[in-house]
Amino acid sequence: MDKLTPDRRSANMRAIRSTDTKPELLVRKALRAVGFTGYRLHRRDLPGRPDIAFIGRKKAIFVHGCFWHGHDCKEGSRRPVSRQGYWLPKIVRNQARDESNQRVLISKGWDILILWECQLNKSDLQTELREFLDPAAPCAVT
Repeated sequence: MDKLTPDRRSANMRAIRSTDTKPELLVRKALRAVGFTGYRLHRRDLPGRPDIAFIGRKKAIFVHGCFWHGHDCKEGSRRPVSRQGYWLPKIVRNQARDESNQRVLISKGWDILILWECQLNKSDLQTELREFLDPAAPCAVT
């Protein structure tokens, strides 16, 4: 049973943003820390509107929320208590749309990095970003 009233739950869900989320801001901060600037945000002309796109390098970064994109971690495998008939198919559609958009980007010659919300604090984000964006450069762990 949901602990919140339907009105309060609805207000909570409306407050969740699709852009400039905390995980996304964390990734952008890490990019600046390793010296990568000149990226574009949420390009509508690219399939899936990557959160961060390096147009000249043809590299796209997606920062996925585990719940919304159905990750196989603890948060992503959590299922909603109320309105499962709405939320479960929505998450499945999100996953299918993500896969389709990624296939299109790859077919157009783009490299893709998917960063999951649960992994941002556990991994060495700066090293991962540096290796993705400039694989030829030596990586010095800072």
